[in-house]
Amino acid sequence: MTWLVPLLVLVPLLGAAVALGLLNHQKLQRAITVVVLVVALAVAATLMVLVDQHGAIVVQVGGWDAPYGISLVVDRLSALLLTVSASVLLVVLLFSIGQGLAADDGEAPVTIFYPTYLVLAAGVLDSFIAGDLFNLYVAFEMLLVASYVLITLGGSEQRVRAGTTYIVTSLIASAIFLAAIGLVYGATGTVNIAQISERMAGLPEHVQLLLHTMLLIGFGIKAAVFPLAFWLPDSYPTAPAPVTAVFAGLLTKVGIYAIIRLETIIFPRPQLNTVLLVVAILTMVVGVLGAVSQTDVKRLLSFTLISHIGFMVMGVGLGSVAGTAAAVFYTVHHIVVQTTLFLVSGLMERVGGTTSTRSLGGLLKAAPLLAALYLIPAFNLGGIPPFSGFIGKLGLFRAAAIDGSPLAYVTIGAGVVTSLLTLYALMRVWDAAFWRPKPTAEAAAPHVSVAEPHAHLRAPEPAPLTVSEASGEAYHPAGSVTVTDAPHVSRPSRPTTAPTAAQDGAGAAPSRVGLPRMLIGVTTVAVLGSVALTVVAGPLYGYATRAAESLESPDRYVQAVLGGTR
Repeated sequence: MTWLVPLLVLVPLLGAAVALGLLNHQKLQRAITVVVLVVALAVAATLMVLVDQHGAIVVQVGGWDAPYGISLVVDRLSALLLTVSASVLLVVLLFSIGQGLAADDGEAPVTIFYPTYLVLAAGVLDSFIAGDLFNLYVAFEMLLVASYVLITLGGSEQRVRAGTTYIVTSLIASAIFLAAIGLVYGATGTVNIAQISERMAGLPEHVQLLLHTMLLIGFGIKAAVFPLAFWLPDSYPTAPAPVTAVFAGLLTKVGIYAIIRLETIIFPRPQLNTVLLVVAILTMVVGVLGAVSQTDVKRLLSFTLISHIGFMVMGVGLGSVAGTAAAVFYTVHHIVVQTTLFLVSGLMERVGGTTSTRSLGGLLKAAPLLAALYLIPAFNLGGIPPFSGFIGKLGLFRAAAIDGSPLAYVTIGAGVVTSLLTLYALMRVWDAAFWRPKPTAEAAAPHVSVAEPHAHLRAPEPAPLTVSEASGEAYHPAGSVTVTDAPHVSRPSRPTTAPTAAQDGAGAAPSRVGLPRMLIGVTTVAVLGSVALTVVAGPLYGYATRAAESLESPDRYVQAVLGGTR
């Protein structure tokens, strides 16, 4: 079944090429993208079963044996993250279709969304199967180039400014990574991860430390660990909700995956474990303190994303099977739950017209189902039992207690404080957005975020623009053009949501609002998926433990890749 492995990259890239040739046929683009991601999910799930039963699957591209050719490797860790990532990519795509991110409109300016999204998918999936550092670099650049386009969709000033910060930071990380690859090749004579693992131990200690540090810095920027996470809170919240959701769920986890490989295969000795634990503590604490201070839901979630990256780094820094297993489990949990919360924040913005907690209010009565869709993943991320967040944190704390060092106990304390403050921050959003009445116009001016349409689609000086607080949409009284946060222009019409508090009476809760069924359906599936992690926590944790056991024995990986060429 080795032929399945290249399909994870080839199918999305071919789908992107076909979709790019169908720019004027968005229905076909949409259908092709959905089919491609369904195929990728089926392939990933099949490989997950096969790898667990029969061991790692290795493909030598072009028939060139390692280390001379490109090796594609799927082991338990790769297969698990491939399956979860393909699932998230598909769910977010369906959400974006429902939202109208790439509308079925021949005049829509953003016709490159689907091919770009497939290139992003190819980059993410290729990252998890790369068997050499240069192929990993190519995969990183593939997903980053696609993310540059997605993060600036709509071309508004705010998105371009945020995208510039993201691009500059990513280029710096890529330059550091590429320089590290050059130094690794100069020191070991190879970029194949398995062969690097064999040769690294023969290098002088100071050379190992230099290479280790450079690779860790490059991966740390991508994973958004402290103090390298300064770029994330200003970059992610400006993008449309589906783009933010897939970025938050997957892009930082690619960096975490690379760190896990680095610390278990290339540098299996505890050379920088103490540094990793200190970084984990600072990432957790600084991130959650940033979350507590925020009044915007998307920025708050961006800071919780940073803080919970610290939990994963904590598991890796413990340098044990128990710690790595808990880190793998928590990575899967966080991919699903963080993505779900960003999708829910998109619905909150659609109903309330803003993500500022100073202006939101009364959503419990306006959209009762939305209130439940927010509360469940919020409890999960906060670590309330019996959700998967509690199980993952318990596994991390247990691994730290087994370690028994003073620093390990400090990480437990930092993790507990982070969990409590995360829950506090998320429940404060619940209180402000769902429980309390909507603030009066005097208490909070309405916040409207309107993406700038492309110049050739602008109507020549029509009637004055009217704004609906309830939906965040702007429309002309004639009903000719609607502009939403999604980077497209669609026709007709006036918003269909109910009158806001400002229309019903100062301070009154808004009337019940009907959200599009597809958006509610997809978000409900995402929430149920986060709950399913709790239901299957036993088998999933067992799989993560088997993956960690394989990672803690690098000889298995080396033997699978190099085989008789060792």
